[in-house]
Amino acid sequence: MASAILILLWIQNEVSYDRFHTNGNRLYEIFGNNVVGGEIRTGTATPEIMAPGLKNDVPEIEQVSRISWGENYLFSIGDKSLKASGNLVDPAFLTMFSYPLVKGDAKTALNDPYSIVLTEKLSKRIFGNEDAIGKILKVENDENYKVSGILKDLPNNTQFNFEYLMSYDHKAMKGYIDSDWTDVSIRTYVLLKPNTSLASANAKIKDVITTHSGGRAAKTDLFLYPLNKLRLYSDFKNGIAAGGRIERVKIFSLIAVFILLIACINFMNLSTAISEKRAKEVGIRKVVGARKKSLIKQFLAESIFMAFIAGMLAVIIVQLCLPLFNHLVQKQLFIDYGNLYSWLAGIGFILLTGILAGSYPAFFLSAFKPVSVLKGTLKKINALIAPRKVLVVLQFTFAIALIICTIVVEQQIKYAQSRETGYDKNNLGYVFIQGDIDKNYSLIKNELLHSGVATAVSKTQAPLTQNWSSGISMKWQGKDPNVKIQINRYTEDGDLVKTAGMHLVQGRDIDIKNYPSDSTACLISESAVKVMGFKNPIGQVIFDDPIDWHVVGVIKDFILESPYEPIKPFMVKGPKYGGSVIHIKLNSASNTAQNLAKAEKIFKQYNPAYPFEFHFIDEEYAQKFSDEKLTGTLASLFAALTIFISCLGLFGLATYMAENRIKEIGVRKVLGASVQSIATLLSKDFIKLVIVSIIIASPVAWWAMNQWLGGYNYHIKISWLIFIEAGLLAIVIALLTVSFQAIKAAVANPVKSLRSE
Repeated sequence: MASAILILLWIQNEVSYDRFHTNGNRLYEIFGNNVVGGEIRTGTATPEIMAPGLKNDVPEIEQVSRISWGENYLFSIGDKSLKASGNLVDPAFLTMFSYPLVKGDAKTALNDPYSIVLTEKLSKRIFGNEDAIGKILKVENDENYKVSGILKDLPNNTQFNFEYLMSYDHKAMKGYIDSDWTDVSIRTYVLLKPNTSLASANAKIKDVITTHSGGRAAKTDLFLYPLNKLRLYSDFKNGIAAGGRIERVKIFSLIAVFILLIACINFMNLSTAISEKRAKEVGIRKVVGARKKSLIKQFLAESIFMAFIAGMLAVIIVQLCLPLFNHLVQKQLFIDYGNLYSWLAGIGFILLTGILAGSYPAFFLSAFKPVSVLKGTLKKINALIAPRKVLVVLQFTFAIALIICTIVVEQQIKYAQSRETGYDKNNLGYVFIQGDIDKNYSLIKNELLHSGVATAVSKTQAPLTQNWSSGISMKWQGKDPNVKIQINRYTEDGDLVKTAGMHLVQGRDIDIKNYPSDSTACLISESAVKVMGFKNPIGQVIFDDPIDWHVVGVIKDFILESPYEPIKPFMVKGPKYGGSVIHIKLNSASNTAQNLAKAEKIFKQYNPAYPFEFHFIDEEYAQKFSDEKLTGTLASLFAALTIFISCLGLFGLATYMAENRIKEIGVRKVLGASVQSIATLLSKDFIKLVIVSIIIASPVAWWAMNQWLGGYNYHIKISWLIFIEAGLLAIVIALLTVSFQAIKAAVANPVKSLRSE
C-alpha cells in the first residue's frame, strides 16, 4: 500500500499540472503546423510581433500574452548582486493565469514598463525580510526597475518556472520587438471569452502568419491547444496529438495496481490455504443459525480491518520515504492532511484494498457445508488447488512482465547513450556571454589560451547541446522551390571544429584571421550535403535571407537535439551576427578544478559584475536521458518490489504445503527417499506455475514495450534473449524462495512426524 500511495502521489501531481487556474478551461497556447519534407511538424514558437493584434483581429480572444522563456538576468541593489531566471510577459499574464500575488495588484502590477514582479523566494534572497514593494532594482547593471508585486512561490504542478516577471511593454518601448513575421522565437498564450467557439477562433488565427508575412514565411497553420493538456499530451505526429507523458502515467498507474493486486493475491492465497483451521468455526456458526450473508460480512470486515491497520502503517512508511522519493523524481510531493478529499481518497483506497483482498476468501469460507465440516470430510485438495494456482500464475505474470519492461528500458537508454555524438564532450564546456564579456572577448580568449587553461576557444550562437535556430526558407542551386526542408542553424567565429573535437569530412573550418571573407562562410553537415544534392559542396552558395553563405567545409553529423531522434541537416555559419556563448576546451593536462579556478579569475577580471558560471557539455548531454533514466529507475525499483511481494506469498504457500505434507515426507524418507528428491517434489509444482507465467508474460511485455519504443525513431530491437534472461531470473528467484522450506522439510527427522502413528 505504501508503494502504491507513492506512485499515486506522483500520478496526482502529473495529472494536476496547470489545472488550478481559475480560467483553466479557457486558456490555450498557440501551436503551428508546417509541412516539412512531406511531413507535418508541430511547434510552439510564434512571431514576437503577432500577439498585440490578435485581441483586435479575433473577437473570440479576451486576453493574450507573449512569454519569452528563460531570461537569466543579473539583479543588483547596492553592493549585493545575484542572478535569477524569469520571463518577459504581457501585462495581461497575471490576470489570465492564477498565480496569486501576496502583495500588489494583478491587474496593474506590470502596466509600467519599468515594473517587476518577484516571487517570495527571490524577494527574500534579495531583500531578506524587508518589504520589497516599491524598492528599486538595477537589472543587468543597466536600468532601474521598481518592484510592483510579490508572487506566492509557484506550485510544483505548473509548466512555468520563473522567479520574476518583467513587462514586454519595456521591450516594445525600447523598439526591441522583432517585427519580422518569419522569425518565430517566443510562445503565445490566449484566454478565450466565455462560451466561445474554439473552432471559430482556430479558423480566424489559422493563416495569420502567412497573411501578415506576405507569403515570405513558410505556410503555417496556427491552432489553439488547451493549456491543461500541455503536460500530458504534448507529442504530435504528422500534425495530430499523439500522447506524451500520459504514456508514463498509464504505465505507473498499472504498476501501482499490479503491486497492490499482488499483495491482495497473497492475502487470498494464504487465507484460503489455512481455511481448514476456520472450517469448524464456520460449521458451528451455520448450525446455530448464521447465514451465508452474515459470514461474508464478517470475513470482509476482518479483511477491511486488517487493511486499515496496514493503511496506517503505510502512511508512516510513505512519510519516511517521501524525502528520498522526492529526490528521485525531482518533485516536492506531499500528503495534504488538511484536504477533505485526501481523507476521502485514503479511506476509499483502504476500503477498496480490504474488499479486493477479502472478497475471494469471504465467499470461499462462507461456502463450507456444516455437515462436511463437522464430520471431518472437508478436505477437497483438488478443489482448493486450481484457484490458488491461477492466483500464483497471475502474480508472477505481473512480476515477469515488469522485469522484461525494466530490461528493455535500460537497454534503450544504453543504446542511445552509446550513439556517436559527433563531437568530444570531455573537458568541454561553455559560458554565456553577458555583461562586458562580449566587448572583452578577444582579451578573455587570449588569456584562456596563453595561461594554459584552454586548448581552444570558440564563440557560438548556442550551446552544443541545444538547438536555438532552424529555417525552411533557405535556397541553393538546384533546390525545388515547392519542397520545404528544415535546416538547423548554428554560428561560430572560428576554431569550433578544434574546440568541440568535430570531424571535418571535406574542406576547412571557418577562419576569419586568415580568410576575412569567412564572416559569410559556412560549414554544412553530411546530412545537409545529401538533402541539398551537392556532389562537390565546397564553394557552393546557400541563400538564407538576406545573405549568401559560401560553403568552405563539410563536417560529420553531430547530435544537436534528442539522441533518440534522427539527426537533422544543419549548417554552421560564420560570425556575421555574433554569438551568445563561448565554448572552452579545458586543458586535459591540468586539473579541472585548477583550470576552472584560473578561468574564474580571468572572467572576473574582465566582467567583475557577473558571477562565473561554467556549464559542462557532458553533464548537459546526460540530462537528455533524464526522463528515460527516471522511468528505468522507478521501473527497476517497483519490479524488485513486485518480485519481493510475490516471493513473500510463495514463501507462505511453500511453508503451508510443507506442513500439510509433513507425514508424507516422513514416510518417503523411511522408505529411502533422498533429501534432493523430496526437495524437488515440493518445488516442482511451483516452478511449473512460474514457467506458465513466463509464457503468458512474454507476449504481453513484448507488445507493451513495442508500443513504448514506437515513440522513439532511434530505438533498439527487442531481442528474444531478454525474455530468456527475465524467465531464468524469475525461476531462480522462485527456486530460492521455495527451496528453503522444501529443504527444511526434507532434512527433518521422520521420527518426529511419524511417532504419533
